[in-house]
Amino acid sequence: MESELDYWSAKALLEWQVELGATEAMMDAPINRYELQDQKPKAARGAEAPPAPVKPKSVDPVAEAAKLAKSADALPSLRAALETFEHCDLKRGARNLVFSDGQAGARVMIIGEAPGRDEDLQGKPFVGRAGQLLDKMLAAIDLSRNENVYITNVLPWRPPQNRDPLPAEIAMLVPFLERHVALAQPDVLVLMGNISCQAVLGKRGITRLRGNWAQAWGKPVIPMFHPAYLLRQASAKRQAWADLLELRARLNSQN
Repeated sequence: MESELDYWSAKALLEWQVELGATEAMMDAPINRYELQDQKPKAARGAEAPPAPVKPKSVDPVAEAAKLAKSADALPSLRAALETFEHCDLKRGARNLVFSDGQAGARVMIIGEAPGRDEDLQGKPFVGRAGQLLDKMLAAIDLSRNENVYITNVLPWRPPQNRDPLPAEIAMLVPFLERHVALAQPDVLVLMGNISCQAVLGKRGITRLRGNWAQAWGKPVIPMFHPAYLLRQASAKRQAWADLLELRARLNSQN
């Protein structure tokens, strides 16, 4: 019978061998594993390997968005299409889909950037402090969302902590925005802020772009400072007023 000392010595030796990497028990004589292979049943040796599982095809969110947007023949069906779109992660963290406000079919369509906290809660664009300033700006040139202005955003869901939308998020939602413009049929587009300029014109640099007419999606387009920016930079209100007068003059010339 082995002594207790022999047991602990053997245990220590075994642990030392494990630390060295000897983790597989060895037999007294070597095993020819090629012979073991030959001893396998012929059916097993001749059987074909099972086919690899087929990976599901990845979905292109931009192509899916374009397909859904194209299928919409009216603004209500476009909203319904957006509600079924599951490829934008912003949807999972938002309280509401922010689709539009104002009068569909109005001559002026304003495109903002993305909903903020108040917009997310109420499900309408431009309802916070920036929205209140926007209403005052429009009233100064005899416009109103209650009568002759239609409003939407590039993104219908609020980004977390109000961060800027990611390029991928903009890309997958632009097809819906373009279809939104086509169905609303405005005479003029007003792009408020860098994000809307990036989405519609493919350009950034609102300080350089503002006040200059461009063309996109078959419509005349004028970029302007976002009202949220004007709340932070009151000195820019003079330029914003000049842009509003330019918009009013364009509308008057098209009467």
